[in-house]
Amino acid sequence: MNTPAPRTVVVTGGSRGLGAGIVQSFLDAGDRVATCSRSATDLVEQWQSDEALADRFLFLKADVSDRDQATGFVTAVVEEWGSIDVLVNNAGVARDGVLALFSDDDADTVIDLNLKATISLTRRVVRNMLAHGGGRIVNISSIVGLTGYRGLSVYGATKAALDGFTRALARELGSKSITVNGIAPGYLRTEMSHGLDEGQLQQIVRRTPAGRLGEPDDIARAVQFLVDPRNDWITGQVLVVDGGLTS
Repeated sequence: MNTPAPRTVVVTGGSRGLGAGIVQSFLDAGDRVATCSRSATDLVEQWQSDEALADRFLFLKADVSDRDQATGFVTAVVEEWGSIDVLVNNAGVARDGVLALFSDDDADTVIDLNLKATISLTRRVVRNMLAHGGGRIVNISSIVGLTGYRGLSVYGATKAALDGFTRALARELGSKSITVNGIAPGYLRTEMSHGLDEGQLQQIVRRTPAGRLGEPDDIARAVQFLVDPRNDWITGQVLVVDGGLTS
């Protein structure tokens, strides 16, 4: 049986938390992975120093909400490896607070990174995928975009918009051998949940049929399912991975 050729994978915001778990899953699968974030982390430095990953891991400091930096990141990946086979739009930020007290600056930060940056970077990657005959795109959304949560109206709006972007783009690109899907995670045990106290976390656990918070690996496995070359008839879908919380 022939070993599949390594794919070139781009994961935005892959230096920590969920993004790092997704990066690790592709490295474990033997793929070439490029990721970016505003700063490096200990984990990024560990990947960079691993001789076994010398030709399979690329990290650039880049704020993808800055269009010039996002363009530079995509250009660097293409110059390094040629084509981009998989894009996982993971970079995102949350700011909580009731809308009446929410600042314009915080709203701009959330919208610029979660939505506008995703659209802009995806456009650049799609051009490469079209030139090379296909690809896989996965947008990391949130159950907040499906159900709404108090104090997260702006964040929820960006994630709901991202789900609409996923469905519409899937229609645009379906005939071009490019699938576009989303994943809506529930509450994960990452830095995104560190703002919740133990009582709040336990309340979420009690409401979750699976009886636990999610882990990055739970989402990474779903990403791997959607980008599997055999799953070319799944597109335009938003897969909820939340332990049954929204069921």
